Amino acid sequence: MNKNISLGTGLESFIDEELIWSEIEKASNPESSLVRDVLQKARERKGLSPFEAAVLLKNRDLDLDNEIFQAAIEVKKGIYGNRLVVFAPLYISNECANQCEYCGFNARNLELDRRTLSPEEIRREVEVLEDLGHKRLLLVYGEHPKYDAAWIAGTVREVYSVTSRKSGEIRRVNINCAPLDVEGFRKLHEVGIGTYQCFHETYHQETYRKYHTGGRKTDYLWRLYAMHRAMEAGIDDVGMGALFGLFDPIFEVMGLLYHARQLENDCGVGPHTISFPRIEPAQGSELAFNPPYLSSNHDFKKIVAVLRLAVPYTGLILTTRENAAFRKELLEVGVSQLSGGSRTYPGAYSDPEYDRPDVQQFCIGDSRSLDETIRSVAGEHGYVPSWCTACYRLGRTGEHFMELAKTGFIQKFCLPNGLLTFKEYLEDYASDETKLVGEELIRKELENYSDPERRKLLTDRLARMEKGERDLYL
Repeated sequence: MNKNISLGTGLESFIDEELIWSEIEKASNPESSLVRDVLQKARERKGLSPFEAAVLLKNRDLDLDNEIFQAAIEVKKGIYGNRLVVFAPLYISNECANQCEYCGFNARNLELDRRTLSPEEIRREVEVLEDLGHKRLLLVYGEHPKYDAAWIAGTVREVYSVTSRKSGEIRRVNINCAPLDVEGFRKLHEVGIGTYQCFHETYHQETYRKYHTGGRKTDYLWRLYAMHRAMEAGIDDVGMGALFGLFDPIFEVMGLLYHARQLENDCGVGPHTISFPRIEPAQGSELAFNPPYLSSNHDFKKIVAVLRLAVPYTGLILTTRENAAFRKELLEVGVSQLSGGSRTYPGAYSDPEYDRPDVQQFCIGDSRSLDETIRSVAGEHGYVPSWCTACYRLGRTGEHFMELAKTGFIQKFCLPNGLLTFKEYLEDYASDETKLVGEELIRKELENYSDPERRKLLTDRLARMEKGERDLYL
């Protein structure tokens, strides 16, 4: 790794805008033969270059678009099967010093009810989430200088310390907070965070400056190298993202892919996850109600499919910004991680008057409860909801995880471990209707399990869970 990254000096942007525009131009109006050549390569599950991704995105032949979707379905099923990781965001603070024109947390939004959870309020939120069945949380923080790394680390310790009824405990805490220096990231690593997540929002520098007018977030390079500093501090898994709607979506996809490539070149491994939120209405933001680059559902679905083909072993995260019907479509073409029952402001899960636009970051499109979401993805769509955290607790992270993933590891370990966490959810938290649906899915999965030895191990552990054991994995 380039050790100068921690110094914050002498750094240049690795997002070459001139190169990106030239590749987009070169990819315009691609011949059908070129599109199919790219798809043939994509099916090998070795990824695509940014230019090859642009070729697929610039295609305007609807029949070829369907071939893109089909290739994405094949690649996703081949790597992830029908396993789907489930998590929930937990907002710790909406206090923010940044002035981001698209966000309800904008420091200039004087109508927002500013809140930062106390330790007692954090515990209450976690207890509610645990009683719903969650095991994986993403902690979200407004970017305010008064909340430094030591304070954030303290909130992580608070979350991990909470246990509630039955099997209630949080087994993986991921973080979405302001970029830190290397020493700050070390503090987060020491308290056992999983993935550090930070969205660059837009990779186009002029647009970045236009919509970020105050606070530390105005520093494009400081944010661009945040993942490098996190990895230098020992955090193996990082998650990146762009906010679609601020600028040309093809440029943003290529920015993400060049960012991923730079991480792999400099740090030995690319991002663990990529997120692709679309702008949603937010209080105090005219821009959020009228995004300058609004993608149609068809084009957005193609973005997700192309990301799956371009970075086949990277987790793709879908939040509740999109509605339930469209989330189903996106699951099929590439999404591997899904939030469920999400609420987007501090204190929301224990708030009896939920649905407060005066405190939330943005509006959500899928307001179903976690139980309703699980019943739908398992019963209607045949996905196995997973809360598995075995790899992280056994040290299979970062480069080690990616090496294993590329040899079929996900199918061998993650699916059976996902079934075990699903069984735990059904035993302890599911409604009667959801439990019936889930038990039928587990039965079918066992019938179709190809490895008789591992099926026996899995069947044994499922039986032990029915007798009261918990947190079992292969």
